[in-house]
Amino acid sequence: MYDANKILIGLAIFLGLMTYPVWSGLGRAVQAPKPEIDTPIIQKMPEKKCVENTHFMKTTHMQLINEWRDDALRKGEREYTNARGEKVLMSLQLTCMNCHSNKDKFCDSCHNYAGVNPYCWDCHLTPKQMKEGI
Repeated sequence: MYDANKILIGLAIFLGLMTYPVWSGLGRAVQAPKPEIDTPIIQKMPEKKCVENTHFMKTTHMQLINEWRDDALRKGEREYTNARGEKVLMSLQLTCMNCHSNKDKFCDSCHNYAGVNPYCWDCHLTPKQMKEGI
């Protein structure tokens, strides 16, 4: 026990270094992104409304897209009836990306903030790629 002081000092330095990221960021929150919805298609719409209401789309759009994928590809159903009773084509590229064509400013801003990497673009083309004919 002759080196107790050295061990305690070493442990204090170790704990300080390991907990630095936690206590250095206290009180500093990253501001949530505000996705831009100023695309040409949306600008032309007399009433700006999405497939479902804003709260639903912010909280459960990924579940909706997964359901659309399953229904369209596995069951052959291509129409979705929303809460307002309107029928919508189940298509990421033709429905969602038709209005939200600014993937970098709309999709990516929130996905980067949340730290998620959706696999949509493994198969689908982005609007920019569609225009370029890739």
